[in-house]
Amino acid sequence: MAFSRRMRVAAIGAALACTAVITPTVAAAGPTYRDASAPVPDRVEDLLSRMSLQDKIGQMTQAERVAADPQTAASAALGSVLSGGGSAPDPNTAESWADMYDDYQRAATATPLGIPLIYGVDAVHGHNNVRGATIFPHNIGLGAADDPKLTEDIGRATAEEISGTGIDWDFAPCLCVARNDRWGRTYESFGETPERPTAHATAVNGLQGEALNAPGSVLATAKHYIGDGGTTGGDDQGNTEIDEQELRRVHLPPFQEAVNRDVGSVMISYSSWNGLKLHAHSYLVNDVLKGELGFKGFVISDYDAIDQIDGQLGFTAEEVATAINSGLDMIMVPNDWKKFTELLRGEVENGHVPMSRIDDANRRILTKKFELGLFENPYTDRRFTGTVGSPEHRALARDAVRKSQVLLKNDGGLLPLPKDGGKLFVAGKNADDIGNQSGGWTISWQGESGPITPGTTILQGIKDAAKGSQVTYDRYGTGIDTSYSAAIAVVGETPYAEGKGDRPSGMGVDQEDQETLQKLEDSGVPVIAVTVSGRPLDIGHDLPNWDALLASWLPGTEGAGVADVLFGDYNPTGTLPMTWMNSADQQPINDGDGQEPLFPYGFGLQY
Repeated sequence: MAFSRRMRVAAIGAALACTAVITPTVAAAGPTYRDASAPVPDRVEDLLSRMSLQDKIGQMTQAERVAADPQTAASAALGSVLSGGGSAPDPNTAESWADMYDDYQRAATATPLGIPLIYGVDAVHGHNNVRGATIFPHNIGLGAADDPKLTEDIGRATAEEISGTGIDWDFAPCLCVARNDRWGRTYESFGETPERPTAHATAVNGLQGEALNAPGSVLATAKHYIGDGGTTGGDDQGNTEIDEQELRRVHLPPFQEAVNRDVGSVMISYSSWNGLKLHAHSYLVNDVLKGELGFKGFVISDYDAIDQIDGQLGFTAEEVATAINSGLDMIMVPNDWKKFTELLRGEVENGHVPMSRIDDANRRILTKKFELGLFENPYTDRRFTGTVGSPEHRALARDAVRKSQVLLKNDGGLLPLPKDGGKLFVAGKNADDIGNQSGGWTISWQGESGPITPGTTILQGIKDAAKGSQVTYDRYGTGIDTSYSAAIAVVGETPYAEGKGDRPSGMGVDQEDQETLQKLEDSGVPVIAVTVSGRPLDIGHDLPNWDALLASWLPGTEGAGVADVLFGDYNPTGTLPMTWMNSADQQPINDGDGQEPLFPYGFGLQY
């Protein structure tokens, strides 16, 4: 374990006490901001006094790595670089990431002021951009497990894997409250009521650790502020049409909790509240988040989101000024960052953006850079590189998978299955597919099917658990007969992320799944349906044909955790974080709204 700051101070004090001659402290030569012993506010003010307007605008700018190589980023004094989903070095290994990160920091620290940059990634269920990293269940599964300490432990493991690649900033956790399952980001929510997302703000502590400058700690981001899960129709980046009382009651509590836990950054939502884009909402950012909630970190925009303020393609000087004056401190402008810096400079020089706002944004950003210890330790802590995909982290992920399983039906006590002596038939497109069981935000932005990263498929988990049984697999269910004691159908969704994941029409299983299930049902063999999905599915009409139903959500790379429940090594403890609809026509359906669900919020059977 790393020494805490208190332990380090005590050890230093003990060493000094044993020294025969105590020499007076000599004032460190050089500027105050370079003095690691100086208070952070003093370091920030000293550095600010030395920065030009262009330096300050650079700190407020975040570019995509493919649009700004290390030398370009350094020469423009950029404050931050990001890797969007799927933006990875080649080869996509932990070592390559670390080398790339160090190249950026080497260039940044070689500039006259030597301000390190901060590098951001969407590590939303493990360090999911990196091949070989541990992929944990998406938030909907952790919400089903409803174990805030487990979520904190996953945050800690994720932070270590992130640190091992050099990265120091994670765009997580997502603290949205998903109110309509048609929304393509439902799986990024811990639950449909504010209680579970609020409880799982422990992810902040896991990521940030005891101190930001402690080994294996990274900056966390509470996102997406605010109301992104409440849009009309579940429309991604849409309009949340509710009054302020409901916004505060449903959507604000998780962010209040994240601020209470000293979250370092907050990302603003693409969506609107009653027609006004959140990126232009001074009241909700300046007055509520920074004022009322007392948020002391910095506010980051979403990817190119300021370009949506006026509804026209191509961002303008007015959009830039509006976003900055509305309280945004850093702007994610992946490709057009040069245009952004030019426009912001013009808006400052013509008085549309006051210098006090620029200085406030820089104070917030620089404070976090000093707290992270980047000025003293700008390079990758290679002690953590070996933790990427480590056995210990995979064991933690497997535990999270088993705790996230929700048993919804178990007629005649069909589950748990015996491990030996029988014949089991396994079918379905999600049985033997790491990509499908990991979902979106895995190696690439939208995710994809296939063996995209190392892991254990659900099928392999079943085979490993039932070594004494004959396990037959056919994706399409071909070949099943009455000699089998049970059939396991692993069905559901294929990967998607924001936008492409919205399901405004059908929410049931696809044609392939229907045909596979039909073959199994026609055989007369007891059928166990295992749904791999980012939300509850419209399966009310199918349920009578199944003897058992297990909701597995998007478990990630450790599919053996599903088998642990199927075969009774773990008694299911998960409960529904979302109300399960009788039919898609009920959407939105939420706890307490008076609708009759197929399974209520909080439901979950045990053996």
